[in-house]
Amino acid sequence: MAEPAHLNGRHRDTLVQIFQHPTSHNVEWRDVLSLLEATGEVEERHDGKFRVHLGDATDTFTRPKGKDIDVQQVVDLRRLFTQAGYDQVAAHLEAQGKED
Repeated sequence: MAEPAHLNGRHRDTLVQIFQHPTSHNVEWRDVLSLLEATGEVEERHDGKFRVHLGDATDTFTRPKGKDIDVQQVVDLRRLFTQAGYDQVAAHLEAQGKED
């Protein structure tokens, strides 16, 4: 599987972090938002929440109080990216990282 050309190195790292087991607790919101903007459409609503359209899936995320997202947001992001087929991309990227 080829890596998506529209993802830079930071996007790739963030995607792998989202799919890591055990769940990473150091996934920064700004990196997630950048990844979401690179892979889908992000609309910041008037209430400060972010509506994300990725492939056929749509979800809403709230900016965390700190710099890192919480475990539930990681779970929600995994589901969103899996529905859009990015779970295979993440698996490929993680396998590549283990080969280096």
